[in-house]
Amino acid sequence: MILDSITNSIKAKPARWLFFLILLPTLLRVWFVATGQLGLVQDEAQYWDWTRHLQLTYYSKGPLIAWIIALFTGLLGNTELGVRMGSIVGAALFPLLLWWLVAVLWKRPVLAVLAVFLAAVSPLFEALGILMTTDNPFVLCWTLSMIALYAASTPDDSGRDRGLWPFLLLALAFGVGILAKYTMLGLVGLVVAYGILLHRGGVLPRRFWPRLFVSLVVGVLLGFLPTLIWNMQNDFVGYKHVLHLIGLTGEGSKTIFRLSRVPEYVGAQLGFALPWWFWMMLVAGLSTARQVWQGAGLRMSATIPNNDNGASFAQSALLVVFFWPMTLFFLAWSFHTKVLANWNTVSFVAGCVLGALELERLCLSNPSRRTSRLLVSAGVASILLLLFLHLHQLLPIPASINPAHRLKGWEDMGARMGQVAEQRFADPKRVFFMSDVYDITSSLAFYVPGQPQTYCMWWYGRRMNQYDLWGGPEGKLGWDAVLVLKGDSAGMPPVLTDMFASVSGPYRYVASYRDVPVRPFYYYLCYGYKGLWPRHDTGTF
Repeated sequence: MILDSITNSIKAKPARWLFFLILLPTLLRVWFVATGQLGLVQDEAQYWDWTRHLQLTYYSKGPLIAWIIALFTGLLGNTELGVRMGSIVGAALFPLLLWWLVAVLWKRPVLAVLAVFLAAVSPLFEALGILMTTDNPFVLCWTLSMIALYAASTPDDSGRDRGLWPFLLLALAFGVGILAKYTMLGLVGLVVAYGILLHRGGVLPRRFWPRLFVSLVVGVLLGFLPTLIWNMQNDFVGYKHVLHLIGLTGEGSKTIFRLSRVPEYVGAQLGFALPWWFWMMLVAGLSTARQVWQGAGLRMSATIPNNDNGASFAQSALLVVFFWPMTLFFLAWSFHTKVLANWNTVSFVAGCVLGALELERLCLSNPSRRTSRLLVSAGVASILLLLFLHLHQLLPIPASINPAHRLKGWEDMGARMGQVAEQRFADPKRVFFMSDVYDITSSLAFYVPGQPQTYCMWWYGRRMNQYDLWGGPEGKLGWDAVLVLKGDSAGMPPVLTDMFASVSGPYRYVASYRDVPVRPFYYYLCYGYKGLWPRHDTGTF
């Protein structure tokens, strides 16, 4: 049977399977990005623009994303490949970290290969391997924290304490993770819960709590202190933004319970892992949670398998703590406010291992012919979907159902606005570009020829963004400008007549991708900047 052949091959040469599960997706990602199959999406362009203003942190995110992009664009230039190389490298490192945890520390290489496979075919981790977002380094730091925590709580192969290195690694991963995303602060509660479970199970090593406390304090100082200093200098706008985003302040805080957001959030979670693998995660997650609950309070070995799925108490506790709390918390929070689908990303790290536990159990339990066919079909379908996500642009898919259609058109928009500046103004070198939203502003910055500094104008009660903190076009008195706005014309912003000597427009332009129209814009030509730049309403976050 095919399933038996695959299982025997993984058992015989797991390292070879790991090699190809890293190499082939990495080559596919490099080809996808280098051939321009998908231009930078708006957040990526914004993060790239941050590299030209390196700071301790930024309005909506920590500074790590900008530092990583700056590193690779310094090597590869300000290109799409340069911006995204950090995500490609991060996606190649992630399976190595899973291997370290499961194959090296747990001594279960077959399980490690299956976990890496689930990650490789997951649409979530595929997206993280292409799009340069904060979740990519966040996942790496999260996985490193899991490795460090398990190593800190279990003896080495000779039965001796592993020393201080796991706690040093935990402090580093925790601190750097905070620089990637504030959600990393939730790690504190999880590691404490893990320690309590091991304590109740009678397997917590001596000196664990004082060492853990010191490592967490060092991590907070490393990661949170820079953001605190920056926020103190900027009226705490970053923290206020986070509170607004999660529904603790603003209009979102006024409605305690709503159902409208829940289906969208649940559907996204199923799509992230694919429904059949997500089901396996839940099955193994429930079984493992039950075993941890039953084992708590009983003295047992931290490393010797004592559960039905072959996991030790410490391994089971680690997976339960790093999967269920985040998953259930964001599900519950989606009943209050809009929860972005990617907020639960890191729970899928433990989720991949849980899914692999169930997959391994099914593969090794002498499955029926029907079960074998279903497992092989699920694997083939996952691989085909993986290929589709990378090769869809080569297929004759109508634009109306193309999943990436809404992400395209920014490159053409930037090139067109560059042409407008060259053709419609007496001195194109004295023309600046602006919009009223951060996504167009950042895309103009990246895709207008010459990659000029761009500006985000404030003229109505929109949410604040990073560009508002940088201010307007100082030193450009008398210059001309191109204002680009979304969609079709909704009328000229009234403030333009106070900002410029004269304004013409609106002019409509529909950006295209490979000659297929994708998104409309409209723009105004502004002549003779008077030096007035509207200030934002600091109460809007």
